[in-house]
Amino acid sequence: MTATLTPPTTRVPTWWIGVGVVLVAANLRPAVVGVSPLLAEIRATGGLSGTAAGVLTALPVLCFGLLAPFAPRLARRTGIERALLIALVLLIIGFGVRSLDSVVALFSGTVLVGAAIATGNVLLPALIKRDFAHRTGLMMGLFSMSISAGGALAAGITVPVERAAGLDWRAALGLWGLFALLALVCWLPQVRGGGTTVMGTARVAGLTRSPLAWQVTAFMGLQSLGYYAAASWLPAVFVERGFDASAAGLLLSLSSVTGIVGGLVTPVLAARLPRQRLLAAGLTATAALGLLGVLTLPGAEVVSMAVLGLGQGAALGLALTFMALRAPDAAHASQLSGMAQSVGYTVAAAGPFAVGALHDLTGTWTVPLVVLVVLFVPQAVVGVFAGRNRLVGR
Repeated sequence: MTATLTPPTTRVPTWWIGVGVVLVAANLRPAVVGVSPLLAEIRATGGLSGTAAGVLTALPVLCFGLLAPFAPRLARRTGIERALLIALVLLIIGFGVRSLDSVVALFSGTVLVGAAIATGNVLLPALIKRDFAHRTGLMMGLFSMSISAGGALAAGITVPVERAAGLDWRAALGLWGLFALLALVCWLPQVRGGGTTVMGTARVAGLTRSPLAWQVTAFMGLQSLGYYAAASWLPAVFVERGFDASAAGLLLSLSSVTGIVGGLVTPVLAARLPRQRLLAAGLTATAALGLLGVLTLPGAEVVSMAVLGLGQGAALGLALTFMALRAPDAAHASQLSGMAQSVGYTVAAAGPFAVGALHDLTGTWTVPLVVLVVLFVPQAVVGVFAGRNRLVGR
């Protein structure tokens, strides 16, 4: 059974759609990454243990996984454009709820932003496959670059803005709602201009029986687990080594900045290659080398985080590009994206939680970091398989 897309009737220029994609993508990480530099302050004021803080950092990633299957259904009912508009509204509401002075509001708002980001994660690759079929590599590069850029901004400026404006951590995180509002304003013309494209009601079948789909899913999950575990806890590692919260946030921001380079270049290169097997193995090794540096070379955090960010940003770009390259059309891309992100992010949610729990159990960061380094091995293996020149459903 196949699914189709009604031909778009939008009067919005293609370049403006591209601008919208970039802005929406840039809002897919600040709600998550912005918490990391503030985690010590959040734990102190909220009385959260390391395990509870791990749950807080894992919760949005878990939402990415559990709620991803609903994104294609929403798009089939309302159209991709309106579904993304709904996601932006929900994201803004989530920022507002999370800013309230309550632990319950903190966790509830986190669920809302996780649901919103899950929708954007799944539908943007499908929109790119539909509207930029002949520029897939470039647009997937801009997409992944924007995700990394949003993470870099959140990691680098949340604490300095908090201190400069005399805010508490709730208000500092809430300010990112203004960034989401900017994306919402820029996205409105695509809905108002008649550009809503509704997916066919038929659902793509058989992906769960496709080894290739599972290989793409495994690569997505493992690279996401490593990224979110590192983004959630490496600032705490650096604070324990004597860095202040602002410097620790800047180190995390540095990894996101170098991730921009990897995220932009890798999809363009991947789209030009008939196979991406060596690319998957090489960039996974790069990320592993960076995390090994963090673990074994105190004093070289700048270099280690730059290398780690380059490898992780490239891995994210390749994982997202796999969803387009391994799909024969936009409908398959949407379903593959939903599957890869649903299962992948559900697995990835274990990363932040497990790192926090292992730290509580062992009293050291060595064991959880070693575990994360070891997980790069299966990531490279599934990346080699996902990089074969094949299509799902064929």
